[in-house]
Amino acid sequence: MFDLSPLYRSTVGFDRLFSLLDSAANTESASPTYPPYNIERLDENEYRITMAVAGFGEDDISIEAKENTLSVTGQRADTTKEGARQLLHQGIASRSFERRFQLADFVEVTGASLENGLLHIDLKRELPEAMKPRSIAIGNGKPKKKQIEGKKAA
Repeated sequence: MFDLSPLYRSTVGFDRLFSLLDSAANTESASPTYPPYNIERLDENEYRITMAVAGFGEDDISIEAKENTLSVTGQRADTTKEGARQLLHQGIASRSFERRFQLADFVEVTGASLENGLLHIDLKRELPEAMKPRSIAIGNGKPKKKQIEGKKAA
């Protein structure tokens, strides 16, 4: 457990960020652990979420990006018919799930693929041109002299 209260006193405008961190720390212990997932950074502005969804097909999983939340839901259709098969041990979970991820501003989902029981969701951060860093020229503080252009006297 981390105490973020000293950070509230020494920063201005970051109160929402610290509130999100504080609430994430409190709910992390109560959050579900199924299905397991990895979040990896592929490049400076590219990320990938990989979820282990063994037994789920493309039709069983829905991915929705709304505002700054990415929601992945798995609803497996009941394909077992009464008496069709008898499981002696079930180690592969087939329960429904819902995972939510908070996305930073300007992060968009660029694609998703399902291969070998792993769901890959590709994300990319695209900053608007106005938000990108730009260099500022430094002047010497002296006003520039204006030069009047004209014809020479003949």
